[in-house]
Amino acid sequence: MKLFVDSAKVDEIAAFVPLGIVDGVTTNPSLLGKQGPEPRTVLKQICNLVQGPVSAEVVATDADGMIREGRELSQIDPHIVVKVPFGKAGVEACHTLTSEDIKVNVTLVFSASQAMLAAKVGATFVSPFVGRLDDIATPGMDLISQIVDIYEGAAFQTEILVASIRGPLHVVEAARLGADICTCPPKAIDALFNHPLTDIGLEKFLADWSKSQKQSV
Repeated sequence: MKLFVDSAKVDEIAAFVPLGIVDGVTTNPSLLGKQGPEPRTVLKQICNLVQGPVSAEVVATDADGMIREGRELSQIDPHIVVKVPFGKAGVEACHTLTSEDIKVNVTLVFSASQAMLAAKVGATFVSPFVGRLDDIATPGMDLISQIVDIYEGAAFQTEILVASIRGPLHVVEAARLGADICTCPPKAIDALFNHPLTDIGLEKFLADWSKSQKQSV
């Protein structure tokens, strides 16, 4: 399963790149807006850094506006994936943009029927928000299971990009269910590295090594 960083902070993303675990990045207007007045400059910097899919979201709410903005965003860098919100306008925009060979990520997906419609119009990625479903006492991973079954049965090429990740359990379960990608905030990626037994084991190894060195002197 591929791992994307959900961030618009270049320094945060850059910290993970040398580890070889980053396959792409997702951003949104809220994340980009916090980085200053030139979001397209930031997007270009991220594309240069990651050399993988970088989702850049439209802010228009009508189909024509999304299409126009999507075309403009796609010109920033070949790695840009235009992100559109699900809805009739978003589906129409996705249909038009994909017919022009522009990659599209349909976001804010909360049902299997929405994911099916996004795939039917050629979305490159579909982004179901599991954490937000969990927040309203609806198991988010049940949705991932449903989408995986539908996509496999219909042989859709759209990749399932699991979003609204809260922690490692979401990542592991998404991988077990057959999702293609998880996009995670930096804190969630950091948490993937952590386990108390690893820390205890390392401390013991170092203590034993230090003791053996003292005894050999």
